[in-house]
Amino acid sequence: MADEPPFDDEGSPAASGKSAYDPSEDPARPLPRDYETEDERLLQSPVLPDAFGRDAWRVFRIMGEFVEGFEEMGEIGMGVSIFGSARTRADDPMYRACVETARLLGEAGFPIITGGGPGMMEAANKGAQLAGVPSVGCNIELPFEQKSNDYLDLSIDFRYFFVRKTMFVKYACAFVIFPGGFGTMDELFESLTLIQTSKVRNFPVVLFGSEYWGGLLEWIRGTMLAGGKIAPEDLDLLMLCDDPEEASRHIADRHASWVAQSRRRRRSRAGF
Repeated sequence: MADEPPFDDEGSPAASGKSAYDPSEDPARPLPRDYETEDERLLQSPVLPDAFGRDAWRVFRIMGEFVEGFEEMGEIGMGVSIFGSARTRADDPMYRACVETARLLGEAGFPIITGGGPGMMEAANKGAQLAGVPSVGCNIELPFEQKSNDYLDLSIDFRYFFVRKTMFVKYACAFVIFPGGFGTMDELFESLTLIQTSKVRNFPVVLFGSEYWGGLLEWIRGTMLAGGKIAPEDLDLLMLCDDPEEASRHIADRHASWVAQSRRRRRSRAGF
């Protein structure tokens, strides 16, 4: 099998500027390795003694990236983060479903947050602009040239994956996961881990595309649950659907319920 093309699921393609991957236009070749990203430098095991000192100072760059992200995203309100493959073409039915889902969520009042790249991310940002809500892209530094999609009101560039992923969760009240690859799976299972361990609460996760995700859910039920690795109620952390209206309604209803519960708790603490 040929090597994978230079794409990251939640990033951007090489400098073509196109919104989808075409293997006929991208001969198989390894990722360029002559450029080190900040993530790569951070994760390198120190060999020389002075490397430990450099690691300690790097924390200030990481802190600065968190501060910038908080300042830029703190004004958008509570959004919905949408994930999916950068390789999805604009003529794919899932692309159109993603545009519609984001549009409906936007009309319900939710800003839309994506990885800022092409494919499903472009579709979600396009839907946000159609609805007139903030369309946010959290791009990431990769070993190849980045290009944000054309439907962003706010584009933020991150050097570190873990900082970027914090922004996806902190400024969202839900995730919608469209078909994607490793990057999409990373976001999916990180969110499930945070919910399962009660780091975030009342955080719906919608898997869009029953044909694509059905096999994964079958494996989770038949292997993870059957082997006692998860509890039966953990399956309730996911909603599987194929309808943009159902997905947006589920998220809007869960958010309204969370807001009502939060108000009751505040009134109770205040003695009303």
